[in-house]
Amino acid sequence: MNAQELKTKSPDQLRDQLVALKKEAFNLRFQQATGQLENTARMRVVRRDVARIQTVLNQKAAEAAAN
Repeated sequence: MNAQELKTKSPDQLRDQLVALKKEAFNLRFQQATGQLENTARMRVVRRDVARIQTVLNQKAAEAAAN
């Protein structure tokens, strides 16, 4: 997922995707703690996707406030 794809989505869609990614991050942390995590790189990807979505949401909020 890249920032250009995220900018085309509505804030509601972004929030839904953010919730799903946060749930996935929780599940990945739980798997890591119990020693069941196989793909450790997925944690990094999910964390970065969360940050990317939060950045786009903040940019959209700033645009709305400016208008």
